Amino acid sequence: MTASLPATMRASVLLAPRVLEVQERPVPALDPDQVLVEVAAVGVCGSDVHFWHDGRLGDWVVDEPLVLGHESGGRIVAVGRDVDPARIGERVSIEPQRPTPFSRETLEGRYNLDPHMRFYATPGVDGAFAQYVAIQSHFAWHVPDEVSDDAAALMEPLSVAVATAQKAAVTVGSRVLVTGAGPIGVLVAQVARAYGASEVVMSDISADRRAEALRFGATHVVDPLAEDVGSLGLDVDVFVDASGAAPAVQGGVRAVRPAGRVVLVGMGAAEIALPIPVIQNRELLVTGVFRYANTWPTAIELVRSGKVDVDSMVTGHFGLEEVGAAFASANSPGVLKSVVTPQR
Repeated sequence: MTASLPATMRASVLLAPRVLEVQERPVPALDPDQVLVEVAAVGVCGSDVHFWHDGRLGDWVVDEPLVLGHESGGRIVAVGRDVDPARIGERVSIEPQRPTPFSRETLEGRYNLDPHMRFYATPGVDGAFAQYVAIQSHFAWHVPDEVSDDAAALMEPLSVAVATAQKAAVTVGSRVLVTGAGPIGVLVAQVARAYGASEVVMSDISADRRAEALRFGATHVVDPLAEDVGSLGLDVDVFVDASGAAPAVQGGVRAVRPAGRVVLVGMGAAEIALPIPVIQNRELLVTGVFRYANTWPTAIELVRSGKVDVDSMVTGHFGLEEVGAAFASANSPGVLKSVVTPQR
């Protein structure tokens, strides 16, 4: 079911590394179980910046035109035939993935690990730097009125932080070390405090980002260029790397107490040497995080309740014609999170 909608829309399309073009494209057609969302806000992620700058991210290579952007929210303007038309007009946050329904991983509840996943803004699947997107209705999560459009979009990176806190088993009184005070690191710090962590130490080489970390949940910060995190005697329960930098990972592992947990979130080099005797002798549990599963209700409630502040992380807004500038801004001093507003 649909109201009167245009046949075409504007979308920012990556044609080659650092080459973007705003094109007129057909508005997505809907499968029976999908909804059409008029996109209000899209967060700029580091993966978007990698695809824009290098034309690739890890094993993913952009070999045809691609619409980037996977952190998005907006308003439902049309529904497929199997979806309740009462949802039209609903404000939603988009979980930007489509797993196959019967893979072993999906049936076990770990649908983020489905090997046949179709995920927004990965080669072969267009993302959300566009005026409209389609998503399965159960991955269009209702957001209450007190949640802003920006916050609706940023439920996606917040979900990474929620998945991280769950993997890390953060609880009341936990002492946590986070290396890398970019958007994910800052969100991990906020979620850790919301889950009851008594101490969150954050390490980053940028003085600006260390200052931001103190605004968003860190109890104190470390300059890794001046101090060796692994030699400070932190003895934390949990270490989360959100940097992907080998020295940060290696030093962070050494800062964990016996039987503690290490959660690797940041993407960096394909291979990093780890201090295996430390891991063995302390019986550390080392794991990774790949996206998220079953996190959106928790993320929405953390924002609605005020326990996590994502709105204050937004440092700039850009239109569709300015997506390149949004990408270029990502590592600028004072920039924490840039947001694209496709309807501008």
